[in-house]
Amino acid sequence: MLLISILAIFSFLCSAPVSASRVIKSNSLDLCTDNKNFTATFFNVTFTPDTRLLSVGFNGTVAISGNVVADLSLTAYGKEVITKTLDPCQMKEQSLCPMNIGKLEIPAIQTTLPQSVINDVPNIAYTVPDLDASVRVYINSTDTGAPIACMEASLSNSKSVHQQAVGWVIALVIGLGLASSGIASILGYSHAALHVAAKALALFGFVQSQAILGMTSVHMPPIVESWTQNFQWSLGIMHLGFIQKIANWYLRATGGTSSNLLSDLENTSVNVLKRKRSLGFGAGALMKRDSGEGAAPEGSKTIYGIVRVGFKASIERTDIFMTGFIFIMVFIGFAMLIVGLVRLVSGLLAKSGKTDSTKMDSNTWAVTMKGILLRLILMCYPAVCVLCLWEFASHDSPAEVVLAVVMLLSMTVILVMAAVRIIRKARRSVEIYKSPAFMLQNDTMFLNKWGFL
Repeated sequence: MLLISILAIFSFLCSAPVSASRVIKSNSLDLCTDNKNFTATFFNVTFTPDTRLLSVGFNGTVAISGNVVADLSLTAYGKEVITKTLDPCQMKEQSLCPMNIGKLEIPAIQTTLPQSVINDVPNIAYTVPDLDASVRVYINSTDTGAPIACMEASLSNSKSVHQQAVGWVIALVIGLGLASSGIASILGYSHAALHVAAKALALFGFVQSQAILGMTSVHMPPIVESWTQNFQWSLGIMHLGFIQKIANWYLRATGGTSSNLLSDLENTSVNVLKRKRSLGFGAGALMKRDSGEGAAPEGSKTIYGIVRVGFKASIERTDIFMTGFIFIMVFIGFAMLIVGLVRLVSGLLAKSGKTDSTKMDSNTWAVTMKGILLRLILMCYPAVCVLCLWEFASHDSPAEVVLAVVMLLSMTVILVMAAVRIIRKARRSVEIYKSPAFMLQNDTMFLNKWGFL
């Protein structure tokens, strides 16, 4: 896959920052203990090595009182690079010295790190896109030294291999291949159309496999999540404002309730699950696996799987199925419209004597149209399987569940019928010509219609 290798290098180069400033930051929070002494809705960490400033801020609810100290640990790619103990009393933070039960709002706590600590941070933390690093803060009692709470946040250096240009380039290459195949098929060049379509479908299948991998609820490095996000368009996961409005309207009109995770980011801390957590939190996360949202304290959410993909694409959890469904229907309709226009132009050229009119008869046209439609169904089938099965688990609305059942069953039946036709044709060819490929390759009408399999 030379094209994929080139695009990987291209996305890596595009991840370079516009400015030369170095920064490591985070705005997502997860709790690494089961106690609820701290219930945070906001957690922000910013580390700028050029100024040696480390800023930590959070909003939430505190259920403890007394003096505390915070042990901060910064880890990058499994290596602990910074350990720092912060004493709110020495830093003259009145809101934390002492701690009081109730709501706690701290815009930022800034501390200057020594140059020796800055030198210990590897350069990879600032240059590699989709940084795999985290900061963990342990809150301990000053009097007893006993741990009170633990918070953890994933870090980012504002670089990513998720680049929209990668998806557009691949979509353009696949689209040109399929368009060329359709035109060649209409003009009567069945074998050439078959080979071009096979190559385009192979590339499209690879793209879809990458996208499906990114949808799985497994622990994967951040760079893998971002790379697979480049291919989610192949499953219909793309954000367009009017599409989201249609999906949300249909959801509400059919008795569903829309989620508000994206619209409530100011009050909710969203953590994208990337790696293993403590055993206690992991067990809680598995309790709600069907919804794609792990169990988390009030004011925070841990997302994974398809919900994680939708969140990164700015799509609400309850709109994922309808978004994919609309894109699939629009894609099939638009492709058939283009084929119809090509057929119209070809017919006009045939009447003017510029092309062979014998290749443009109505029977050939009908068979070719059915073959192109079946190819489109085959292309969309992986997305249909993923989205429909997801809808069976999420139950966004009764009408959407029915829609998923109808779409999945209809496409499955069509593809099964196509496979049966090909198997029967191959068996007849074996009986007559002792080769299954003879009748499959020499019957032009059959090849145009069923040759996609």
